Amino acid sequence: MHPSKKESPYREYENLAYHPYNILLVLVLMALGAIFLALSVAFVYNRVAGGLPPVRMPGLFFFNTLLLLGSSLTMWLARKAFEDDRSGPYLSYLSGTLFLSLAFLVLQFFAWRSLFAQNVFINTDNSASYLYLLSGLHFLHVVGGLPFLVWFWRSARRRLREPVSELVYFSDPDKRLKLRLLTLYWHFLDGLWVYLVLFFWVNRML
Repeated sequence: MHPSKKESPYREYENLAYHPYNILLVLVLMALGAIFLALSVAFVYNRVAGGLPPVRMPGLFFFNTLLLLGSSLTMWLARKAFEDDRSGPYLSYLSGTLFLSLAFLVLQFFAWRSLFAQNVFINTDNSASYLYLLSGLHFLHVVGGLPFLVWFWRSARRRLREPVSELVYFSDPDKRLKLRLLTLYWHFLDGLWVYLVLFFWVNRML
């Protein structure tokens, strides 16, 4: 009895804990988490010390949360489709992730514009500065992940056109590992955005 693909060398390669890509991703996520945690603590300290009122988040921040949660779901579904060698759903879910991520970036500009319309600018006070800084940093990290997502999407469109190239595509352990890491990165960014929205919302309530 031949071992299944999930129990073959592909699975071993994917789970290699000390693979350089795994180590790099862990270091990146740890650094990001530390930066956002430090900025959150600094925001609370400055707000309490300065007696500043919290800034009111635009409603689009909450809608954008739904977009990112949707992109996290489609990214997870894309990975599952890859593992099951389902080319049609795989490409569709990658397209969905790309669309939702781009929609998030576009609507985030409108969210900032709504702050401008309320005369809330980055230099208005410390509360506004931290809101722009934290949401802007998150925005940049979503932008930073897009080239990798676009690469997967374009590669899938090019390679999944005939049976032989499709078989090679789904049998590539390097691609399997990179897709897994990209999925983890996307989940982390989505979780980070949920944290930011909840953080500013709780500060608004206090």
